[in-house]
This record gives sequence, structure tokens and C-alpha cells, in this order.
Amino acid sequence: MMVCLARVWQRGSVFAARLRKQDWTPKLSNLSVTYYSTKTAPQIPGMEYQDAICTLNTLQTNASALEQVRRERGHPQLQLQAMRGFLERAGLTVEELDHLNIIHVTGTKGKGSTCAFTEQILRSYGFRTGFYSSPHLVQVRERIRINGQPIGKELFTKYFWQVYGRLDETKDAHGGTMPAYFRFLTILAFHVFLQEKVDLAVIEVGIGGAYDCTNIIRRPWVCGISSLGIDHTQILGDTIEKIAWQKGGIFKPGVPAFTVKQPEGPVAVLKERAKEIRCPLWVCPELEDYQVDCGPLRLGLAGQHQRSNATLALQLSHTWLQRRCLPDKSFPSTNVENAAVPQATRFKPSPIMVKGLADTEWPGRTQTLRHSTVTYFLDGAHTTRSMQACVHWFRDTAAQHERKANGPVARVLLFNATGERDSAAMLKLLVPCHFDFAVFCPNITEAIASCNADQQNFNVSVENMLTRCLDNERSWRLHNCMGDKPGAQLLIRDSLPLVPESKMDTLVFPCILSALQWITQGRDSVLADPAKRAIPVKPSVTAKAAPLREATEVHVLITGSLHLVGGVLKHLDPSSAK
Repeated sequence: MMVCLARVWQRGSVFAARLRKQDWTPKLSNLSVTYYSTKTAPQIPGMEYQDAICTLNTLQTNASALEQVRRERGHPQLQLQAMRGFLERAGLTVEELDHLNIIHVTGTKGKGSTCAFTEQILRSYGFRTGFYSSPHLVQVRERIRINGQPIGKELFTKYFWQVYGRLDETKDAHGGTMPAYFRFLTILAFHVFLQEKVDLAVIEVGIGGAYDCTNIIRRPWVCGISSLGIDHTQILGDTIEKIAWQKGGIFKPGVPAFTVKQPEGPVAVLKERAKEIRCPLWVCPELEDYQVDCGPLRLGLAGQHQRSNATLALQLSHTWLQRRCLPDKSFPSTNVENAAVPQATRFKPSPIMVKGLADTEWPGRTQTLRHSTVTYFLDGAHTTRSMQACVHWFRDTAAQHERKANGPVARVLLFNATGERDSAAMLKLLVPCHFDFAVFCPNITEAIASCNADQQNFNVSVENMLTRCLDNERSWRLHNCMGDKPGAQLLIRDSLPLVPESKMDTLVFPCILSALQWITQGRDSVLADPAKRAIPVKPSVTAKAAPLREATEVHVLITGSLHLVGGVLKHLDPSSAK
């Protein structure tokens, strides 16, 4: 961490000096600023990718940004006003965003997968696509994709300094304010998509909808709402109806919108929101209701819950194609007086759509990786509803793998949850999976210092992260009737029992790498790389791993946090960090 900050501090004065030498500073007159497009802003020579990421990370803890968030929480409409101001300071306008041909998607569960299906379908038609999502798994640039691929480090660095430079040079005239982390990345994504001249942009909402910073979009071509549930209650409200009201905030007058089947309460709220905004709204049919010649539709993403995401993606892509390719065809409106939201048309998906659904990839969501005799099951489920889907997927998929095993299989849970998430409720859902070990660790990739700026989080202390892990471990023991002996199994404590008290045992590790190396016991050559240095494990902890060494195969479910999944993928797929 300090290595990265030192790079920023060292180069900061150089960066500022270079800015002063450039003749592209906007002229200030009576606080009225005239901007022009950031495409004319220079790239700052010598500022590398890691410099850009380290500078970006300073926006996580920017004091004025935190004060700004606190001030706006009681007046959420100020968030969009602030976002427009930052957009203009960056040299962009909301009018320019109108030309991005946007598909705007929100929801509690599945919005990222829906976006991935939609983007793949339209890319399969030959369109040049932009895709903005969050969070990232391994590298920040994953959030901004062109034609399905994260933008390269050189492009990210080039566009980052263009946008950051413009905002930095105007901050003195605006009380020293800079946009917070997610706001900045949203502005950067819009800038990248405009500069790279995409045919369309699939934009995933960050949190909620009505006051999310992506909602400065005025004229999307179509909107979608995936499955709704309880999450981010401090921001969105503590009932599913309040959350539905926030999600429906992305509706726009005359812009077609689609949602999947939802409980009666939130559907009524969405219908009322659509009526207020004069937005035609439909409910997607079941996936099996589409007429296809090739038999049941095959999805590239595993799990039954992906079926509702796929039908929403079909409606979004179909509507976008209709509006883009058949501009003279008027889109039917819905009768707002109907008691129920009408069902969308059950059209026949084209062969390109069928292929797009089958080809979709979205790492970290119901993903299976096999390394020798270790199989990793990765899913970033972080709500009770998404955990229910994860458990259903894991039990089915792991059972299929176990039937093919040539001997005993050890099951291990690797879990972490962050923020306000109800980890105890999620852990309770995981109990029926019958794990031999439950392992807990914070979202820290490795405890030995390294400059891994893409995955640094300055908003929570290491102490708080480890405390949360101990709480999770205690919840798991209580759910499994193992008693409550706080700290007994913490790796960094001195006293550890040599023999597990029951078949299932628990441990807490200080980082992801330590946890993975203990779980795999040298079976995974990627993790056995000498370059991967972890804190040495005590003999008492090594003794606990006897069942793992004796098993023919080890199956590991990694869940509870997308950040945890991302940290695991960094180690399992070294190419993802290059």
C-alpha cells in the first residue's frame, strides 16, 4: 500500500507541473467555465498504469468526497446534480451520452449476468459494444470493456489521465472537490465509449437506480430490471417495495422497459413508477416459452437462476435491434390502467441470439475451475437470495463432479462477507452442503506486502476485516452446533487444538493466499509457485489438514463476496493480473 502511495506522492508534483505547462487549462471568468471535449486533453507522459490505479484509489478516501456523500445522503437528488457537475468539468455533456445508444440495467440479483448476456448477443451481431459493470474481480479495467474485453492498460492509462487531469485542474474553482471512486469510473467509462466510438453501451447500475450516478443517462434505448431482493438497505430502504421504487428510477418517458417475474409487492411499485414516468413496462416470459428449432436454449452461465437473466437479455437485445434497425416501426405502448403488467412478446430468437446466450462468459459467477485434483466453485453471491441460488447450483454441480471421482472427496467452504451483509443468514443456507472444513479470510489477496493497487480498499481497516472473519467463524460454529469458542481456530493465535472436535472444522486465515495454500496442500501447482509467499503455517494448523491430504480430490466453494472471488482468481489465473 505504502509503495503505491509513495509513487503517487512522488509523481504528484511532477503531474501538477506538467498540467500547468499545458495550454489546455479552461479560462475562469466570474466562475463561469467553458469546457471542450476531453479528446483534446493530452496524455501525461511517464504516468504508468499503476500510477493511474494508485491515484484512482485516493478517491476512495478523499476527505471532501466523504463529506460530500454524507451531505447528499439526506438529499439524494443532489447526487445526480453533483454527477452532472463532475461530468461537465471532465469535458463531457449529457447530450453526448445520448449518442451512446445505451441499454441501462438495474436489479438486486443478476443484473451483471443480464448485461453479460445482452452484450454477447449484440456483439455476436457484429456491433462494436461497450460494457460498464462493477465491481471488478482482479483489475479495475475489467469494469470498462470494449467488444467484451477489458480495455488494455495503455488505453486505460491514456484515458484515465485525460479525465483526471481535467477534473484536477478545475477542482480549485469547485471547493477542491473530486468525484468519489465509482463516480470517477462512470465518467471514465462514458469518455472511453465516446472516444472508442462504440455502436452501443450496456450500462450496469451501481446501487439502486433513481439516484445512482449512472442515472444521468437521459435517453437510453431500453431499460431492464433483474430480480429484486433486500440489499444496501441503509441507502435504498429496508423493504423490497422501497428498493423497487429506487430501481424503477431508471425508467424514462417513452423508453421501453422490461422486468423479470417479481413478487406482487415490488411489481405493483414498478407499475406505479412506470405510470408516473410514462414508461411502457413489460414482464418477460419464461425462457422455455421462446420458440426455438434447436431444442431447449443452452446458456453459457450455469445455474437455474440464470434463466430469468437470459430471458431479460433476450427482450433487451431484441428491443434494441428493433429500435436500431427498424426506426420507422413504432413500439407498442402499454395500457397503464391494466391491473397487471403485460407480458412481453414471445418471439422466436434468431440463431445469433441462441449462439450469443450459449457463448456468454461472466467470471466469478457460477464458475467452475479444475486444477489437477482440486476443483474450485466460484460464485460471488452476497445476499440471501443469491446465496440460495448459489447453494442450489453448487450442490448439483459438485454432486456431478463427485460421481466421477475415483475416491473420497473433501469439501471445503471458503467464505467472506463485507459491509452490512447478513453473513449469518447466508452461512445458515450453506450448512446443508456438508463441508468438511469451513475456512474464513478477509478480502486481502496476500499478507506479505506487494503493490496490488487494483484490489486495495482503503474504506475498511484490516482489523475490522479480521474481526468480521471471526464473527463469521463464530456464526458458522453456532449453526453447526459446534459451540462458541471465539478465536480458537484463528491461524495467527498461539493455541490451536491438534484434533478437531468434530468431523467439520473451522479456521481463520489472514489472507486469501494463505487460505488457498492450506486448503490445496500442494495439489495446485499454480499456488505452489515459489513466487507466491505466504505467512508460514504452524505445525498444529498443518496437522488439521490430514483429511485434505488423504482425499482423492478437494472441492472448494468460494462465495459470500465478489471481492473474495476476485482475489482468488488473481491467484488461480495469473494471466488475469497481467
